[in-house]
Amino acid sequence: MPSDSSDAINPKPASVHTSAVNAAHGAMLNFDDPGDWERATRGLIASHPTGVIHHGNHVAWDIGARDFLRGPEAETAPDTVHPSLWRQGRLNSIHGLFEVADGVWQARGYDISNLTFIAGDSGWVLVDVLTSGATAAACLELANRTLGHRPVTAVIYTHSHADHFGGILGVTSEEAVAAGDVRIIAPEGFLREAVSENIIAGPAMARRSGYMFGSLLPASIHGHVDSGLGVVTPSAPPGLIAPTEEVATTGTELDVDGIRIVFQNTPGGEAPAEMNFLFPDKRLLCMAENCTHTMHNALTPRGAQVRDTLGWSKYINEALDLFIDQTETLFSTHHWPRFGQDDAREFLIKQRDMYRWLHDQTMRLANHGHTATEIAEQLKLPDCFSAQSHTREYYGTVSHNSKAVYQRYLGWFDGNPANLNPHPPEASGRRYVDAIGGSAEVLRQAEAAMQTGDYRWAAQLLNHLVFAEPDNQAARLLQADTFEQLGYQAESGPWRNFYLTGAMELRAGGPQSVGRGGRAMTNALTIDMIFDALGVRLQAEAVEGKTVTLNWQFPDIDERHVLGLSNCALHHRQDCVDEHADATLTLDKRTLGLILTGSLPALEAIEQGLLRIEGDGQAVLTLLGSLDQFEGNFAISEP
Repeated sequence: MPSDSSDAINPKPASVHTSAVNAAHGAMLNFDDPGDWERATRGLIASHPTGVIHHGNHVAWDIGARDFLRGPEAETAPDTVHPSLWRQGRLNSIHGLFEVADGVWQARGYDISNLTFIAGDSGWVLVDVLTSGATAAACLELANRTLGHRPVTAVIYTHSHADHFGGILGVTSEEAVAAGDVRIIAPEGFLREAVSENIIAGPAMARRSGYMFGSLLPASIHGHVDSGLGVVTPSAPPGLIAPTEEVATTGTELDVDGIRIVFQNTPGGEAPAEMNFLFPDKRLLCMAENCTHTMHNALTPRGAQVRDTLGWSKYINEALDLFIDQTETLFSTHHWPRFGQDDAREFLIKQRDMYRWLHDQTMRLANHGHTATEIAEQLKLPDCFSAQSHTREYYGTVSHNSKAVYQRYLGWFDGNPANLNPHPPEASGRRYVDAIGGSAEVLRQAEAAMQTGDYRWAAQLLNHLVFAEPDNQAARLLQADTFEQLGYQAESGPWRNFYLTGAMELRAGGPQSVGRGGRAMTNALTIDMIFDALGVRLQAEAVEGKTVTLNWQFPDIDERHVLGLSNCALHHRQDCVDEHADATLTLDKRTLGLILTGSLPALEAIEQGLLRIEGDGQAVLTLLGSLDQFEGNFAISEP
């Protein structure tokens, strides 16, 4: 519900409490390692001529929006930004094409992730390709213009997160890959995990990602400053081309365009499918996203599978054993490299020990009977980590990571029967408001909490009132003010973005719609994966008591499938035909993708001859007409 007052929509200044909190943090920071600035700027040889990258008619990236982080006047953090996050934002705003090692360069600062260029015998070997084709194409153009044009001969996807493969269509094409001109190498299980994270849970994750990365927040000292892991995700859609080969075993060695690479498979670490690798002839180690210049997420706030911090720590230890004696330069797919074997070793040791500490101390307290919220309140970073910038809480935090470790072993339930079946937020909100004494009393208590700087308690009180009375404008605006101060105090980029996006939506209303998209990714999926995603869209209540069996024929890929509906759920068989099917559908796989992403209505596909149906058309309608549509603009900070 938007506010009628423009003054209510505008950001507020830091309160005296927030100013004091941030000043205290600034006085305590003792890790201002000048080495970070040297590492982040070392090897700069060129930059994008304008810093503005377009996707069609709109701006996908504008590095100039971060100018407030640059220059002598930015050396002191404003009181609306945690001074540690401000420092991280300044480092991440450094951009350009950097020489990393002999024959190796990185484009940094034009996406949330990095694109690494390695000169092979006949062309470029690329490590990760950013989030979108727009930013990836711009970085490839920058490298070719600066270093001399080379064709792309191979792409390595380090792992299954979209900001590492989504730009593939900006550096190559499906046709070039199909023709064998470009190899795409990925860890085992890459495609399955990319689908699981970006398709099955895609609409919900996309909406929550808008909060986590603050994509709709204006870049300013009152708005978006940094995402911790990098600046921000670009405003352009991802694509996907399936790998041509996968690495399944640690120790696998490949020759990629004349470059020798030794791989370490690390499934279930930072991502369900991920790998580190060494270039032994270059004494160069890539740690993918398993080690970056921040504490990472054990469970990302946007939503994903809980990560195994114990296994993660062990993978880093294994990398030390396997590779450190052959390493002079270490790089990751975010942030800046580490130069020199000693620096690389100490970096890996601290990263290893941080995830092990997080795992072990969480479970030590859990085994004493402490709940997830109690553990999160007790655990604090020890000096050995808080004194190092790369192990601070810019992205992940001890608070939400310890809860993730607890969830991995013990689940969402804390064992207290009172929490086994609580009322949902709207119902509990009404009861809390009544118990407290009505909305006026909730507002009075929340205002009193804010006057003392207890914003956490004010946010909890007001959350009940907003969910009980979503049209209560005073509650909405006071909750927005509360979120804003919590955001200003957050060291974590995602925490700041969550708070400030929530404040913005409470004041101005949420997004009207979010485009579904997905076509570029759908093209890379198998039919089995597409049907898995289809099952998530089935409105079970609309097909209760109905059974349907459909044959699907895809001439372009020479595949036959049977999709069945029974007991309010879908089931699927591959490489077969059901003689008793209600109908047979014949279409190309690409046409199926267009229909399912809403780009081509089924009736138009029939009229254009792209879809042919033989048999009971009503049976087809029963299935396709019962599919839900996800707009992706559901409420988060309100009912």
